[in-house]
Amino acid sequence: MSRARADEEEYWHSSKFRAFTFDDEDDELSQLKESKRAVNSLRDIVDDDDDDDDDDLERVSWSGEPVGSISWSIKETASSSTSSLEGRDSSLPKGSSSYAAFPKQVSSYSLSSLFKGRNKLPSFQSLSDALSDTGVKNYAPELRRPKAEYKDYSSDWSPKDTVRRMQRGKVCSLERFRSLQDKLVLLDEAVAGHDGNVITTVLIFLKRTLRREIFFRELEVRQVALCHLIHFLKEMGEQKLLLDLLRFLDRTEEVALSQYREHLNIQDVEKRREFLKGCIGLPFSAEDTSHIQDHYTLLERQIIIEANDRHLETAGQSEIFRKYPRKASILNMPLVTTLFYSCFYHYTEAEGTFSSPTNLKKTFKIPDKQYVLTALAARAKLRAWDDVDALFTTKNWLGYTKKKAPIGFHRVVEILQKNSAPVQVLQEYVRLVEDVETRLNLATKYKCHDVVIETYRDLKDRIQLIAYKCKVERGSAEEGKINSILNN
Repeated sequence: MSRARADEEEYWHSSKFRAFTFDDEDDELSQLKESKRAVNSLRDIVDDDDDDDDDDLERVSWSGEPVGSISWSIKETASSSTSSLEGRDSSLPKGSSSYAAFPKQVSSYSLSSLFKGRNKLPSFQSLSDALSDTGVKNYAPELRRPKAEYKDYSSDWSPKDTVRRMQRGKVCSLERFRSLQDKLVLLDEAVAGHDGNVITTVLIFLKRTLRREIFFRELEVRQVALCHLIHFLKEMGEQKLLLDLLRFLDRTEEVALSQYREHLNIQDVEKRREFLKGCIGLPFSAEDTSHIQDHYTLLERQIIIEANDRHLETAGQSEIFRKYPRKASILNMPLVTTLFYSCFYHYTEAEGTFSSPTNLKKTFKIPDKQYVLTALAARAKLRAWDDVDALFTTKNWLGYTKKKAPIGFHRVVEILQKNSAPVQVLQEYVRLVEDVETRLNLATKYKCHDVVIETYRDLKDRIQLIAYKCKVERGSAEEGKINSILNN
C-alpha cells in the first residue's frame, strides 16, 4: 500500500523538464539540444523544402509549447518588450555558452512570417540573421490586371484596329489620335466599317477636339459622315451647331426649316403666332412658303374662334354648346380637326365669319373630297340627316336635282353605318351605289332587304330571289314583296 502511494507521489512530482542549474553540464547540453530543435523547427516553417523531416520528433519552444503554434507566435511577439527580455537575461550568467549562442535580439517572428520564405539557414549561428533579414522575398500573390486588359488603353492600336475593337464593344481610348491626319483616317475607317454607332462616336470625338471650321470643311467631302452628324444634331436638339453647319454648307432652305421647327418648343400661343409671322420671311421654297403662311393664318383663326366659343360656352347662350360641351381646345390643332370642329359647332354660319366651314374651305383651298368627308362625319355624328342629304344634293341647269358624291356612295354608306344611321337612310344611299355587286354586298351586309329584292328583280334572277326568301322573316313585308315579284 505504501509502495503504491510512493509511486503515485513520484508520478505527480516528476517532470519532463528539469530545473536549470549552473553546475549541471548535462542540463546545459540538453538545453542546447532543445535550442537546436527550435532552430530546426523554425527553419522548417520558413523553408518549405523539408516539411517531412523529423516529423516524429516533438518540437518545443523554451516554454515547452510546440514551435509554430499560435500561442508560441504570440509569446514570441510579446517577448520583444525590453522588460521581459531583461528579466529573462538576468537569470543567465554572462559566461554561459547558451547566452553566447543566442544574442539578445528581439524576435520578429509572427503569423505574418508564414507568408515569407528564404533559403535554408547554413548554420546555427545564423538564427538572428534569419529573424532580422529584411531582404526576404514575399510570396504573397500580387493582385493586378492581366496584361491583355492593358491593351485596351494602350497607344499601339491603329485606326483600323481601333474601329474593329469598337465594333466588338471593346473600350478604346481615342485620345491618342492627336493629329488631324490620324483623326481623319479614323473617321474614314469608321465610315468604311458601316457601323452607325462607331461613326457617331468618332464624330462626337472630332466635334470635341477639332475647330469648328476645320470640322465642317472635312465633313463637306464626306457625305456619309455628314448625314450622320446632321441626324445626330437633330436628335440631340443641338440647334445652334446644326444651323451653323447648314449655313456653312449653304443649305438655306434647310436652315429655314430648322428654324421653323423651333415653334414646336413654344408653348405660349401668342408667342408662337409671332414666331410664325417671323418665319414667313425666311428663304423657303415657294411651296414651303405657302405652307408657313397657311400655318400662321390658321393659328390666327384658331385664336379668334377659341376666344369666341369659350365666351359662348361660359355664358350658356348657345344650345349646341350646352348639349355637346367641348372636350378640348381648338388651339394648335391641324386644319382637318379645325374643319371638323367648325362643321360640328358652326355648320350653319354665314361664309363671312371666320368659323364658317365654307370660309375655311375657301381660305385654305380644301379639296371637295376632304371637305365632304369631314362634313359628313361631323353631321352624321350629330344625326343631322337633312344636312347629310343636302350635302349630296345638286341642281342642274334645268333645275332638276340629283345626288352626287365626290367620294363615292359606298364610302357614304360606310360612314353613315358607323354613326348608327337608320335603315331607311342607309337604303337610300345604298341604292345610289352604281356597281351591282358592291350594292348587293352592302345591302346584304347592312340588311337593306328592299335594296336586295329590287336588285334581283331588275336582274330577273328568280333563283336568287327564292334563295333570299329563306333569309327574311316569315310573314314580313319583305316576304310578301318577294312573293308578289315571283307571282308576276
